[in-house]
Amino acid sequence: MLLAIFSGTEVLNRHKLRMIKMNEQKIKVLGSLVSLEMGKIFVEGVGEVQEYVDVCDYAVGLSRMIGGPILPSERPGHALIEQWNPVGLVGIITAFNFPVAVYGWNSAIAMICGNACLWKGAPTTSLTSVAVTKIIAKVLEDNKVPGAICSLVCGGADIGTAMARDERMDLLSFTGSTKVGKQVALMVQERFGRSLLELGGNNAIIVFEDADLNLVIPSALFAAVGTAGQRCTTARRLFLHESIHDEVVAKLAQAYAQVRIGDPWDPDTLYGPLHTKEAVKMFLDAVEQAKQQGGSVVYGGKVINRPGNYVEPTIVTGLPHNAPIVHTETFAPILYVLKFKEEEEVFAWNNEVKQGLSSSIFTKDLGRIFRWLGPKGSDCGIVNVNIPTSGAEIGGAFGGEKHTGGGRESGSDSWKLYMRRSTCTINYSKDLPLAQGIKFQ
Repeated sequence: MLLAIFSGTEVLNRHKLRMIKMNEQKIKVLGSLVSLEMGKIFVEGVGEVQEYVDVCDYAVGLSRMIGGPILPSERPGHALIEQWNPVGLVGIITAFNFPVAVYGWNSAIAMICGNACLWKGAPTTSLTSVAVTKIIAKVLEDNKVPGAICSLVCGGADIGTAMARDERMDLLSFTGSTKVGKQVALMVQERFGRSLLELGGNNAIIVFEDADLNLVIPSALFAAVGTAGQRCTTARRLFLHESIHDEVVAKLAQAYAQVRIGDPWDPDTLYGPLHTKEAVKMFLDAVEQAKQQGGSVVYGGKVINRPGNYVEPTIVTGLPHNAPIVHTETFAPILYVLKFKEEEEVFAWNNEVKQGLSSSIFTKDLGRIFRWLGPKGSDCGIVNVNIPTSGAEIGGAFGGEKHTGGGRESGSDSWKLYMRRSTCTINYSKDLPLAQGIKFQ
């Protein structure tokens, strides 16, 4: 019955447009709550809510474009078409770092595909989850559609496990760590269910000798320090050509020193706290491991003496590209700066980590750019040129390869993951020819 409600685009468009209008009225209020509960700076909290609004806008247009092709049939008097239908119930498990936007990517696309949603947000951002759910429910109910189409459950790992194992969950979208994502994938696959995984990233920026450093420094700063290093697309490795290594490190350290650290609600703040005390401990452990493995801390590396989970944004140099800590994703603002000589080696170093989410190069060499985009270049799901690793647009498919999970959310043809495809052959003739010219008489 719920799926039948969404059979026409008119209702979809009406309720989605009203959702956009309602969210626009509440952007700053909801953004403040995100900042308070998650810890990201206010402007990022507001930006995250705006991203949900933008996804709703995108989904409205997409609802009129979803369809399958009409294919030529080899049999006379036959038509061959693809029919796309909703999967049914989409379970959505999101992480603390983007408590609004990631649910927005999933729910907006899932709904215009005709699905109902069951959301489990992070236990540490439950107030945000409740607020978002109430906003959506009101929009749905104002359009005489049950608010339960977008339902919420709050809880810990036990709830997530129940969702993964429940055969009524037609698709489970999971955003979180690679370790937990692997467990989720195995539980879903055990019942031959469908999963969409958005997991970790050990993202790299590569800077060649011909790069525009006026682009490099602010890009590396934002990618490594933004959201206090707690984005899945955060830059954790910075490969610098040996001829510019020292110059870039010096300029980057100067830029780090100018980052305004403080209360996330203060509009002048650029850098807030880590989300939990456990994250602070992971930060300190990673810095210590980096030192033990031969690294030098050229900026930061300490806990900041003030209330809250504040740590210094940190730059580490002198490590080899394959140091164990370099290959470990630490969800904290630690940037490992590494030297390279040749294009071929640094492309290989970009790809040698287990994750494959985001990557970027800075260069003016057109040939190198297309080699980077090609089969011998980056093996990531997001492959950038002259921009940071973070800050993806909603119009493109978001996701990565390898231990990042292989899932895609938001734009492009990601909608296909929220639907099931049927290949349909229709005989409108009075004859019954068989495919491949087979005679069965």
